[in-house]
Formats: sequence, C-alpha cells, structure tokens
Amino acid sequence: MIYRRPIQIEFNHCDPAGIVFYPRYFEMTNSVIENFFAEVLHYPFARIHMEEHAGVPTVKIAAEFYAPSRLGDVLTFALEVERIGRASATVMLRGAVGPEARMQAQITLVWVMPDGRSAPWPEVIRNRLTAFMETRDDA
Repeated sequence: MIYRRPIQIEFNHCDPAGIVFYPRYFEMTNSVIENFFAEVLHYPFARIHMEEHAGVPTVKIAAEFYAPSRLGDVLTFALEVERIGRASATVMLRGAVGPEARMQAQITLVWVMPDGRSAPWPEVIRNRLTAFMETRDDA
C-alpha cells in the first residue's frame, strides 16, 4: 500500500533562489513518517516519545534529487514500507509535483528503548506495518 501526504513548499523551506534547500527535504520526510505513524499505524510519536519514552530514529538514509522544488509547489510524498526487520523497518519515500519526480529517499528506522538500545518492534506496530505492506493498492 502507499501512504500519500502533500506538503506545500513554503518560504522556510527555500534558499534565496526560491528552491528547496536540500536539508529541508529531510525535515519533510520526517514529517511524512511521523504522520504515517499517527494516521496509518495509529501509534503517534507523542505516545512513543512522551508516554513510552522510546523512539524511532532514522539510522540510515539514502536520497536522490531529480529536479528542484520551488516556493508554492505542492510536493506529494508517497511512502511505501519495503522491509520490516526485528527492530528496524525500511521505507521508501518519493516526492513529486504532479507527474514530475523531485526526490526519493530510502530510510531505515529503528525502534529504540529509553536506554537508547534497539529492541524488537512492539507487536501492535509490527502487525500494522505488516498489514500495510501487504495490502495492495488495487485491492
């Protein structure tokens, strides 16, 4: 399945030339992931961080940039779960304006406990990630 989230490019995302300054894409991808956890997995970051004192940090990211995004563009991100491991998961995020690809990032997340050590995904998150990954969009 694919989770989609549009983000309008704002002045704070841009450099003086009016195009997205590349580190801002990482802020946007983090926002997409945070909203995915809240809206799809029904396990918001506020619960993870504030109640459970755990975390879901990014431990690996590989990004490619294809074309600039400009102030006022609406960049639609598409998130797919590629792999679920014992304590990690890899997602692919693709950003596009209409049919034009602007960037993509493969991101690996890890479930960590309050002491900072990785631990297996809580069963409820693992089950929801698996169900999302296995659901076909044309079903």
